[in-house]
Amino acid sequence: MNNPTENIPPQTEGEKTDVIHFADCTSIEEAHHLFLLAKDRLKDISQWHVLSGPHSAKFALTDAAGNEVYKMAEKGDLFYINLPAPGPLAGDGKEWVRIEAIEEVDDATAESEYITMTVRPVASPMHPDRATAHFFAHQSTNTFIVERYLTHVSAASYGRNETPNNKGVGLYDTVRNTIIALAAREGLSGPQWKSLVSGILEK
Repeated sequence: MNNPTENIPPQTEGEKTDVIHFADCTSIEEAHHLFLLAKDRLKDISQWHVLSGPHSAKFALTDAAGNEVYKMAEKGDLFYINLPAPGPLAGDGKEWVRIEAIEEVDDATAESEYITMTVRPVASPMHPDRATAHFFAHQSTNTFIVERYLTHVSAASYGRNETPNNKGVGLYDTVRNTIIALAAREGLSGPQWKSLVSGILEK
């Protein structure tokens, strides 16, 4: 079985952030059930703000045209993030990402099982000809991993190649994206992902 961290894109430029939360169970059976619950929570992106608590950004899964849909996430799906701050003009106030990879290994009898999901900033589906609608540039990624190893279950977020999206966008987005990306680099995005990964593992 592959190590799930092998699905994290390599770090080549900018910053990286790792946020991880653990839960211990009393048996493999209990851990397997928690893993299945956490996996479903990870794929239910439109409920992430509920898991994250009252101060969370809003997340919503959409179809290719940007219409909200209520289903479990799949490779190729889009979702937007509505931060509690002024949004990018390129995204009509929303940050947009695409799920570019999902890998799942479910096996209650194995030593380990996991799901990984990697997302990447993209242009808004309402304005596909515009620049990337996110404060991070297109080369940035975030990989979410839920894993069971024996009786231990973990949920994590791994940001890679985090660089400000300040090329090919207008002046407002250049300034806005640079400020928010730098704030995220200084750790201000950490509470969001810590709240999410801990919420995913809530028993």
